[in-house]
Amino acid sequence: MAAWVAWLVAAAVLAVGEVLTLALVAGFVAVGAVAAAVAALAGGGIWAQLIAFVVASVALVALVRPLATRHLHTAPRIRMGTSALVGERAIVLERVDADGGRVRIGAEVWSARAWDESHSFEPGSRVEVMGIEGATALVEE
Repeated sequence: MAAWVAWLVAAAVLAVGEVLTLALVAGFVAVGAVAAAVAALAGGGIWAQLIAFVVASVALVALVRPLATRHLHTAPRIRMGTSALVGERAIVLERVDADGGRVRIGAEVWSARAWDESHSFEPGSRVEVMGIEGATALVEE
């Protein structure tokens, strides 16, 4: 069996191992095996193949794996539902005070209350959504 074929078989076995474990190690070592196969196809001896395998594997595991695992464990920053409305601008449709009122957020009309109960906002003024309580937007200038 040619050396490059053996390296590709090893890469395939390692890739399957990565799919089964999801540890982000075997996949990077599989890429190292592909690098060794390329070295073998280029006519490199066993030492050149081993050096290509070790350098590629160690570099990927040491440099790329920490970045990949950090990315996998970082919570998405996508806000959904009513939390996506916090920080949005709104237009007052009916006077908003501590007791209530109405605002337009985007294309929707929401009931609203003043975030600070001592403030009130007249129709036409622009406010910012500070929070959502149930179906009521809490707004402030």
